[in-house]
Order: sequence, then C-alpha cells, then structure tokens
Amino acid sequence: MRYQFDWDPAKERRNIHRHGVSFRQATSVFRDPNQVSAYDEGHSDVEERWVTLGLDSSGTLRVVVHTFVELEEDAWRIRIISARKATTVETRQYRERNP
Repeated sequence: MRYQFDWDPAKERRNIHRHGVSFRQATSVFRDPNQVSAYDEGHSDVEERWVTLGLDSSGTLRVVVHTFVELEEDAWRIRIISARKATTVETRQYRERNP
C-alpha cells in the first residue's frame, strides 16, 4: 500500500507544542505492521476521521487522528489531524493485540 501524507503546518506546530510530536514523525506509525485503525464515528460529522494506534520509527506508541482518501487502487492520501503518545490504557490494548 502506498501513502501520501499532508497536514496543516499551523496545526502541526500546535501539536508539537502540546504533544511533542511532529506530523512527519507520526507518518511512521503507518509502517507498523501491527497498527490498528478504527473509524471515529463521534468526530466524523463533517469528514470521515480515523484513529490509528501504532509504533513510530522511534518505538514510541502513538495515536494518530487522520482522514483517508483513496487516490487509486492501493494508493491513499492521509491527512494528519493530530498525534500524541498513547495512554497507559491504549498501550495495554495494543500489547494485548500484539503479544
């Protein structure tokens, strides 16, 4: 699967200030073969939003909120909305799925 990433630079600056992670770093979560994505029904009234939990390239478990837009078969554009370190509960859930 091929991905193209984009994001709002101002939103990324706020995210770095608030959560200490750049969106460029967050893109590495999508290379985690054990990542888990779930549709975010509660925040999808304007656009379809997804939440993906996975390890980034530094080995830190991250939660990334994003959209998916299919460009063509096997190619997607992902717009990152936010990224943060996973909570203790999210970390436990990930570890239970990926022993």
